[in-house]
Amino acid sequence: MIHRGKDIYSEESPSSSSSSSENEEEASDQEEKIEKIYPVDGDLLMVKRLLRSQPCPTSLSQRENIFHTRCLVSKRACSLIVDSGSCTNCCSTRLVNKLALTAISHPQTYKLHWLNEGEELEANQQVKVKFSIRDYKDKVLCDVMPMEACHILLGRPWKFNKHTIHDGLTNKISFTHKNRKIVFHPLTPT
Repeated sequence: MIHRGKDIYSEESPSSSSSSSENEEEASDQEEKIEKIYPVDGDLLMVKRLLRSQPCPTSLSQRENIFHTRCLVSKRACSLIVDSGSCTNCCSTRLVNKLALTAISHPQTYKLHWLNEGEELEANQQVKVKFSIRDYKDKVLCDVMPMEACHILLGRPWKFNKHTIHDGLTNKISFTHKNRKIVFHPLTPT
């Protein structure tokens, strides 16, 4: 493991090789570098309400958690969730208002039922959100929705476009971005 800066580590792992010495030399030349991306530090842009928070044994700490981390949007710490159960990428109305992000009309409005129980929400605006998590930088088109779970919710569209792989045991998300192997590490549950 190689330390590449504050909370950024690389791992060099040899790719699979055959028994011939010629193939072994080729394999050692083609080592894959993995960049581990840890959550951003800092106070959140907005505080969110918690129903309850109970400590969990370390061995089971990620068992019942969706992937949750922190990112920077306009140099402000924001919460980010990656959820394969969501059919869209969303960002909170409060984030858009607080950071004065420019929203555009949604080309095809639709209604959601799952964000607030019993209430129908209309997605009629979109915003391009530039965010970063340490050295990883990205821009995502999100539907603007009133939500309190997080500031940015990356759903199936982002996961599909990035070809992500989710490790359910460690709750890490890995993918390739600009020819770099990226591994997102979740926030440690409190």
